[in-house]
Amino acid sequence: MPKIIVAIDGYSSCGKSTTAKLVARQLNYPYIDTGAMYRAVTLYFIQNHISLTNPKEIENALSKVHISFRRHPELGRNDTYLNGLNVEDEIRKMYVSEQVSEVSAIAEVRHALVAQQQRMGKTKGIVMDGRDIGTVVFPQAELKIFMTADPHIRAQRRQLELMEKGEIVGLEEIAENLKNRDYIDTHRAESPLRQAEDAIYIDNSLMTLDEQVEMVVRLADEQIGLSLRRNARA
Repeated sequence: MPKIIVAIDGYSSCGKSTTAKLVARQLNYPYIDTGAMYRAVTLYFIQNHISLTNPKEIENALSKVHISFRRHPELGRNDTYLNGLNVEDEIRKMYVSEQVSEVSAIAEVRHALVAQQQRMGKTKGIVMDGRDIGTVVFPQAELKIFMTADPHIRAQRRQLELMEKGEIVGLEEIAENLKNRDYIDTHRAESPLRQAEDAIYIDNSLMTLDEQVEMVVRLADEQIGLSLRRNARA
């Protein structure tokens, strides 16, 4: 059976990571959360007081950052590890969210992580979500999705996610954080968030999670079928 790359891009807190995880599970593909990778770098920079305006300091710090993902069978999730330590919960906190877009806009950071992401997908058969997967990391991906949702709904989803982790944050603060992140993500010079020309646009504001997953899996199955037919003709 041929393998494909499923690239899911979109705005913060639109549900793309949750959808991507479940799609990967149904396709029996590894799931790569690139947002978690940028959050892990941000956490390292915060903890080590790395200046975001000093390229040499940034490059030196990046050489010491090692990110990996490990399956957590008891919780049914993939956890993010930074230099051998599980940072999955820490990288989701608001103080990291407030700085991750700024760190993600740094060219040296993006170059380092994009190279790592491309190595992960060299043999295909992965689901990866982020901001520039279909435009920069895997422009050749067989299936590209661009996902969004109403800003108020996104803020509510983010608030619920934080509450489930025991962090209470006001809806207005979350909405303002998402607005700022959207601006930085779409206006940065290096790999801005945008919809690839051949990406399928999904506004999931009024969709259930099951509907989103079903739609993406169906689209993936169609692409796998196309690849199978092309291989048979070759």
